[in-house]
Amino acid sequence: MRFLPRTRGGVIWRAAVACVLVIGFAAATTAVAGLLQVKQIVDYLKVTRPLVSHSITPPSPGAPQTLLLIGVDHRVGQGSGPGNTDTMILVRIDDSSSTINMLSIPRDVAVQIPGFGFSKINAAYADGGNNGPNLLLQTIKQDVFPQLQVNHILVIDFQDFANLITSIGCVYSDVDHRYYNDNNGLSAANNYSSINIQPGYQRLCGNNGAPDSALAFVRFRHNDSDMVRQSRQQDFLIWAKSQFSSSTLLAKQTQLERQFGRDVQTDGQLHTIDGVDEMFGLLFNADGSTIKSIPFPISGNATSAAVGDYLTFDPTQAQQAFNEFMTPTTTPSKSSPPPVSPVRTRRHHRFTLPASMVDSRVPGRLQATQLGRPGLPVYYPAALPSNFMFCFTSTANCNEPTNAPSAYVNSYPRHYTIHDSGHIYPSWVMTLVEQSGGYADMGTGQYFTVQGTTWQDPPILRGAHTVQVVNGKKLYEYSQGGQLALVAWHTPQAVYWISNTLQNFIPADQMVAMAATLTRAAG
Repeated sequence: MRFLPRTRGGVIWRAAVACVLVIGFAAATTAVAGLLQVKQIVDYLKVTRPLVSHSITPPSPGAPQTLLLIGVDHRVGQGSGPGNTDTMILVRIDDSSSTINMLSIPRDVAVQIPGFGFSKINAAYADGGNNGPNLLLQTIKQDVFPQLQVNHILVIDFQDFANLITSIGCVYSDVDHRYYNDNNGLSAANNYSSINIQPGYQRLCGNNGAPDSALAFVRFRHNDSDMVRQSRQQDFLIWAKSQFSSSTLLAKQTQLERQFGRDVQTDGQLHTIDGVDEMFGLLFNADGSTIKSIPFPISGNATSAAVGDYLTFDPTQAQQAFNEFMTPTTTPSKSSPPPVSPVRTRRHHRFTLPASMVDSRVPGRLQATQLGRPGLPVYYPAALPSNFMFCFTSTANCNEPTNAPSAYVNSYPRHYTIHDSGHIYPSWVMTLVEQSGGYADMGTGQYFTVQGTTWQDPPILRGAHTVQVVNGKKLYEYSQGGQLALVAWHTPQAVYWISNTLQNFIPADQMVAMAATLTRAAG
């Protein structure tokens, strides 16, 4: 009975799916040009040794494919062992579907590992040694999804993730609050990965080990629930997938293909011309697809002094999740918004503030005052959900108690500049946090932001789902997973938006109401 220790980077791999797919799209776009290009991609993939792959099912020509993406702290053949499995993600690519489906298997799910017995599923990869990918796949098929047939296995590690992010040109990310920890070895309370990222819309790069990197952001786990961390992963994936056009990727064709080959270890089928031709042909046809994330049906958590914590699930619900994963989406996905054109504009002739909201003009004006002169007009919501409040550096109500107050100077609120393509855009951000019993509930991960920038068309605002006029303002609404994730409003000088919490916790009527009550501060 074995339970592998948790590694500190254990939740980055959902984001890595995006990078693998983004780079895959680039390679796919060029691969369809002809046999010589396919052969070149095969040569790049052969840089890493192939995985032993006797458990995979070779795909039929033209058929949909299922990939198993395995995230580890190091790959087979590196370090002293096969590495620890942090995340296992199934990816379904079907060119008849409007979505690419993803299903993540939690690493703490209790299973029977063939030949080893009862354990958490993350033990299977290490138990198998050089045969780890196959033992993991056998375990999934035996105890979780009996009908699963995987066509390809891909393995990446921390350094791979950092390299992939850097190779695609970094990712603009909507950071919801101050992420800070200085692991200087002097305090047990700070004995987790260092991170140093301010709130606001910004470009995050790979920079393996750097505290201000995309790697630090997506692997952050302190004071977050698993659900909050997964939501951060999903958001990062969507930002990465939607940010890069085919023409942009084609400009980096050779670089991306080489990076893909160096940083993704694959099964032997993807070391052949036929294997690459089949998979990249599917990726090419799926280039416009959105991401649909299907939750794994955890039904409970059990604790025993003998075996530790593990997760349980209902087999019937697991089968339902698997069926959804395998089913192509025939209607526009709710996981991210459809194209903005054509968009129907709805007009609201009457605006009524939801009863669950309170007057926020006094703290809103104080936020604007503390921003000083950010280089663009400041607007604050005149009404807030009753269970949220502004974060203020001056009162330290959103500080992590183990950090020095100096870490939050100019964070709440914050004005800064965005640099993109030779342009400089003055910007500002206000952060709000859920409160419980009159105190900031900092451990829930329920933060949201109000932001402004002179950059009128940042990537995050491309492809609104709905436009409606409320309280005289033309509001652009962006949905995710059937919930309202962001509401934006444009002025001649700037654009302003309100981002929902990572879990889209705030109801749609409150999101719209906040945007509809945006009020310009004096000065």
